[in-house]
Amino acid sequence: MKKTKRKTNWMKGVIAVAACALAFTGCSDASSQTEKDKTETVKLMLDYAPNTNHTGFYVAQNKGYYEEEGLNVEIIEPGDNATTSMVAAGKADFGVSYQEDVTYALTSEDPLPVKTIAAIVQHNTSGFVALESMGIASPKDFEGKTYAGWGAPSEEAVIHALMNEAGADFSKLTIVGADGSGIAGLSDETGPNKVNLGWEFYGWAVIQAKQAGYDVKYIPLSELDKRLDYYTPVIIANDDTIANDPEMVKKFMAATKKGYEYAIENPQEAAKILHEEALPDTDLSFLEASQEYLSSQYAKDAESWGRMKDSVWNGYTEFMYECGLIDHTISAQDQYTNEFVQ
Repeated sequence: MKKTKRKTNWMKGVIAVAACALAFTGCSDASSQTEKDKTETVKLMLDYAPNTNHTGFYVAQNKGYYEEEGLNVEIIEPGDNATTSMVAAGKADFGVSYQEDVTYALTSEDPLPVKTIAAIVQHNTSGFVALESMGIASPKDFEGKTYAGWGAPSEEAVIHALMNEAGADFSKLTIVGADGSGIAGLSDETGPNKVNLGWEFYGWAVIQAKQAGYDVKYIPLSELDKRLDYYTPVIIANDDTIANDPEMVKKFMAATKKGYEYAIENPQEAAKILHEEALPDTDLSFLEASQEYLSSQYAKDAESWGRMKDSVWNGYTEFMYECGLIDHTISAQDQYTNEFVQ
């Protein structure tokens, strides 16, 4: 009888341990599911099709940096509406925009509720381009030429101001709409149906053109007027998002900053990630060259990636006011914050 009782007690112990193990496993599974359910989905709207300005986002996604912060980030491309307007309307939590768009939004008759939370690139890496054989060295040489642009109000105003500053006659420049051919559509001949000038970003269009064998003259905007060395592109967020969910914004920016810092330190690997995640049909050697350049620009002359300065915001705001693009100025502190890129 004693032997049977010991065996029964032993069996009860085994069953109890098994039950505990099953309960623990169940609790573990439930815990994992709970943690998974805690993941917050946020939307990031780009300003354009994916390119090396956006690499940090894709690195953060690929490396799991967003996931580590409890975020599921959906990267979406813009539709017919401007990204700034979409973020203001709450259609996206974050967006990629430009300093001038933010200033427009905040000085309009009905200001949009947005604020810039990081600069993706520290300096304006765009400029005017022409074929070297055209002999264009400065805005003075724009006279008698044809410029193809995208029709933004600031575009014509900037060219007008720079030509006036150089002593050139703006009325002697012909402006037409761009047909999408970019640098490939430039000619060193003047006349009807001939385009001689464009405005492009060095890290993408110019590098691509050079790799394709074009002999290009590039005139950086930042060298023509220091106020044109503004932030482009930038990351923006809705005022309500910043006020009501600052912890989520901090998490998003912590992971994003980590993604860009990885790209700064590892441009070739970052280019491969961008190629894999967003641009599988784009030539990898081009992406690597573009990334090598952009990685050197992301945090150039800054304390750290993303941080901005009053002087840059105030400078371009004053330029926009002088050109009549806005009817009043607005302080830098009303346009951006460094709170999330410490």
